[in-house]
Amino acid sequence: MELISLFPTWFEPMVGSGWVVGFIATFHVLASHTSVGAALLFAYLSWRAYKEDNNDYLDFVKKFGLFLLVFTYVAGSLTGVGIWYSTTVASPNGIGALIHSFVWKWATEWVFFVIEVVGIYMIVYLVGKVDKKTHMKISVIFGMASLATMVIIVGILSFMMVPGKEAWFEQGGYLLGFYGDNTFIQMAMRMAFMMTMTAVVGGIVVATIKDAAFKKEMARKLGWLGIIATLIGAALFQLYLHTVPSYALLVMENRLPDYFYPSIMIVLAITLAYFIMTMIQPRTLISGVAGFMAIVILVAGLWPEETARESMRKPWVAGQYVYSNQVIGRDVPGMDIQSQLPIIEKVGILQAHPFTPEHLREVNDSNRIQAGEFITMTYCSNCHSVSDSGIRPLHRYFPEGVTQEVMERYIRGAIVPGTIAYMPKMPMLESEIQAISAYLVMNNDGGLAANQAAIAKEVAQREAGKLAQQPAQPYPKGTTGLVVSMKSSAEENK
Repeated sequence: MELISLFPTWFEPMVGSGWVVGFIATFHVLASHTSVGAALLFAYLSWRAYKEDNNDYLDFVKKFGLFLLVFTYVAGSLTGVGIWYSTTVASPNGIGALIHSFVWKWATEWVFFVIEVVGIYMIVYLVGKVDKKTHMKISVIFGMASLATMVIIVGILSFMMVPGKEAWFEQGGYLLGFYGDNTFIQMAMRMAFMMTMTAVVGGIVVATIKDAAFKKEMARKLGWLGIIATLIGAALFQLYLHTVPSYALLVMENRLPDYFYPSIMIVLAITLAYFIMTMIQPRTLISGVAGFMAIVILVAGLWPEETARESMRKPWVAGQYVYSNQVIGRDVPGMDIQSQLPIIEKVGILQAHPFTPEHLREVNDSNRIQAGEFITMTYCSNCHSVSDSGIRPLHRYFPEGVTQEVMERYIRGAIVPGTIAYMPKMPMLESEIQAISAYLVMNNDGGLAANQAAIAKEVAQREAGKLAQQPAQPYPKGTTGLVVSMKSSAEENK
């Protein structure tokens, strides 16, 4: 038996595995980006404190540092573990691709992260206990370590979109996979936006300053930091779009909602207006307002940005060789990786998947819907929900009352050959096409559970003899061929 390296599918019925990862990742990005931006800000303020012999700057660093200890290095670290867990079960081959390519990069990042954790404690608890010059040196080391973690992670994130150099596919090596135009532009863009986040979150700390003059000074510093960083970040985003593959732009044009660009512009305008307001009237900077703006940045700013980045990678999830449904869809000679598509085309996904239940490896009249459900979960559920809620529900993509024949033509013409640019190529045998089509038709017209319940009830009644003299009841709309075969099979068994 020819098997491929696929794992059991993580099915989250309410929102979908993609949104679970997205929820965790969005909060983590806010926390982690704020920590890096704050680390650079701490180095600057510690230098100012040393140069001007000003204790107010160190007091601000201490207050902001205490906030970061809870907000970033507790909540942020927990969500970091959450990302590892959720992405590993949702996308095991995707995570495997990153680890196999960048295991030592990741190990290096963890070393810098340890320096970060030790550094934030030293920065907070050594204020007033060491001289300003020593504190400045600690802050600079902390800032450099934080920046190093960001550089490494951004390089890995860029690889998820596209390897640094095309030569990586033939030659391998982490340098060719890591460094490219997308890496450096994204790095600069994220540095800009992380300073925006630092300015917003820092406003929560500024709101607690009682000295009116110092509060005004820090509000102006953070205001200018936020304004300049926001404008630079917006400009770099436009440059970033020139470094992504052409299909990524196609995804943006076709898959992102119409309100995406207007919503981003509105968030940018609100953010700039907020900074201008706090600079002109520092008294308006209170903890409630600053906290609300942090939530606005999280929900209205980061969420669309992270959603767009995830969507633009489609149909790939890592390195342009691991499909979003975990199938290896491309040869990578430089990493000794072979495409799994030929095996699937030869024996079918049910035979190739190592975790296919034994009773589903061969499609027949009695298991067709179950086989179709398994194929749908394997091929589609990482990007689509099969329920009414969640991420991109499948029923939205097909008209009500779609027939089995129409569904099969669509599967053969679009899904199997991979003619849709932002969807993976999904080879299937003819029996598997019929199975997935039957399942999608039933799921589209009211859901599998309701149909199965109705079928099971009638089969049980017929077996008990209760309906022996009654005409067959109409089956739920859309339950074609298979339902008839199940009915016939039950009557034959009787």
